[in-house]
Amino acid sequence: MLKLILGNKAYSSWSLRGWLAAKHSGLPFEEVVVPLYDAEWEARREGDEFAPSSGKVPILWDGDDVVVWDSLAIIEYLNEKTGDDRYWPADPAARAMARSMAAEMHSSYAALRKKHPMNVRQVYEPKRPDDDVIADLTRIMELWAQARARFGGEGDFLFGQWSAADMMFAPVVTRIVTYSLPIARFAGGYLQAVIGHPHMQDWIAGAQEEDWVLEQYEQDTATA
Repeated sequence: MLKLILGNKAYSSWSLRGWLAAKHSGLPFEEVVVPLYDAEWEARREGDEFAPSSGKVPILWDGDDVVVWDSLAIIEYLNEKTGDDRYWPADPAARAMARSMAAEMHSSYAALRKKHPMNVRQVYEPKRPDDDVIADLTRIMELWAQARARFGGEGDFLFGQWSAADMMFAPVVTRIVTYSLPIARFAGGYLQAVIGHPHMQDWIAGAQEEDWVLEQYEQDTATA
């Protein structure tokens, strides 16, 4: 049985990515949500259950011996476990681009992440973002446009069908919605498709049911 350890659904963007990957696998898994930064979190992160991730979530356990941490690694592990045909586009050119985009998402956009933390329970009034956030959004729009133009076809997602690339960018979509961030006109339909995906709706519903509130993630940090 798979076990996936997560942080708060309202705030944990990397947990969202790992959870979407687990849902997409079609495999049964136990879901363990550990509230970030409370006493339970501090106690559990010191134990074997969190090793060797140093307390970072998500963490996927497959039985008692196999542990995978980091969302992109979880995607790749589950892709191998389910036959190498569920998560990435079949076309080699599309697959190469999807993997490159996922890797860039994994390592980039620090300004967007830091200044607009994920909070799927809030929607703030639009304000002009800082210039470095605008630069991140511009780059993301460029990538989305290229993926949609080259490989989107008649589907609703970056590469037509729901894929690992969409899972990696899903927290960006929630940030855009939460902070009413500016996007290219073409991207509106993509945002609606991601938010409307059944797995995203399940995650958002779970976040709404949480009692935990972290004040540091409840501030609108956009520039007036």
